[in-house]
Amino acid sequence: MQSVAGALRAQGRVAQQGILKHLRVAATNDRFQLPRWESSVAKPSSLEEHGFESTTIEDILKGKGKSADGSWLFCSTDDTVYEAVRSMTTHNVGALLVVKKGEKGAIAGIITERDYLRKIIVQGRSSKTTKVGDIMTEENKLITVTPSTRVLQAMELMTEKRIRHIPVVKDKKMLGMVSIGDVVRAVVDEHREELKRLNSFIQGGYCKSPIPLISLSLIFDFNSFDILSEDKSELT
Repeated sequence: MQSVAGALRAQGRVAQQGILKHLRVAATNDRFQLPRWESSVAKPSSLEEHGFESTTIEDILKGKGKSADGSWLFCSTDDTVYEAVRSMTTHNVGALLVVKKGEKGAIAGIITERDYLRKIIVQGRSSKTTKVGDIMTEENKLITVTPSTRVLQAMELMTEKRIRHIPVVKDKKMLGMVSIGDVVRAVVDEHREELKRLNSFIQGGYCKSPIPLISLSLIFDFNSFDILSEDKSELT
């Protein structure tokens, strides 16, 4: 997963170089003139602050909805592991939030397919007699994110901790759960939209308005001086 995040950043750098090269050629065309005030645009500190890398976990939850992709599925500590796994299979998800018996809003932990494999199958235990509470990851050991956590931060956290599902919590209230699949899908979708906008710009948008150039400078961390840097030209 680290390679995925790295590849996305690398694509951003490649796109930046391509855009700059394209704009240097366009800047010599009579149809295209750089406005003087554009040079005052401040350079962002890093690529992560702009473009597709600004997508947050809240954006994913909004897209999932309250009932989509098992975001709100749960089981009880008193349920059998068999019942929990059957629920995962029925809803095509890989993890369930676990609540305390009789207390729907009281989160006790999380149970995943990996828990089932490692603590039931490998150890030769019976899923029909073992309780969820006996094999779940308990609340005090849960790794969580907040709605404001950026998607790439969540991806890196999930990669580092080797987990595929992560609960979303705000003010000690459980809002839902996202999977590594949700995270990757969000990054890929947003990246695809960025590439579409860049392609539209390259195909001719630059000769109509200076605004796309400003947007690109924010996304790809360059300013108008970079465009003319190769031939030492100055803005007029």
